[in-house]
Amino acid sequence: MVEALWAPWRMDYILADKKGQKCIFCTVNGRPDRERLILHRTSRSLVMINRYPYSYAHLLVAPVRHVDQIGKLKKAEMADILFNLGVSMEILSKAFHPDGFNVGMNLGQVAGAGIRHHIHFHIVPRWIGDTNFMPALAEVRVIPEHLKQTYRRLFPYFQKLRS
Repeated sequence: MVEALWAPWRMDYILADKKGQKCIFCTVNGRPDRERLILHRTSRSLVMINRYPYSYAHLLVAPVRHVDQIGKLKKAEMADILFNLGVSMEILSKAFHPDGFNVGMNLGQVAGAGIRHHIHFHIVPRWIGDTNFMPALAEVRVIPEHLKQTYRRLFPYFQKLRS
């Protein structure tokens, strides 16, 4: 018997008009951070859940300022982004106990950057045996929990950073 795989949040992405789309990292019509899945922000960088994840609990870390090249970052922004990368991996380790991480950037369309004009890092937690036949055969990723639930699990950890 074939089971159905549901990823209801993907339809918004599939049907969206990409031409006039605003940058996901920049303030969008006053939408609250929670709605945008932003877990943590400082004056220089932010951490958010990837709405279209490669893997469970896939986070993005980006400068607050709209910047399209690493060389345009100020030293303080670089330091803040690196700090938030480290803190995010510590929090993911406490919350989900991954066996490792993939951390990196896709710079330029040819490198796979979906958001080309605002640089950002990907933090992809990994577990032994977390890859299976689905991505290879069906171009489908199996995410075991809704993004809003993942947000609710991670938010208290990031909230402690504010105090």
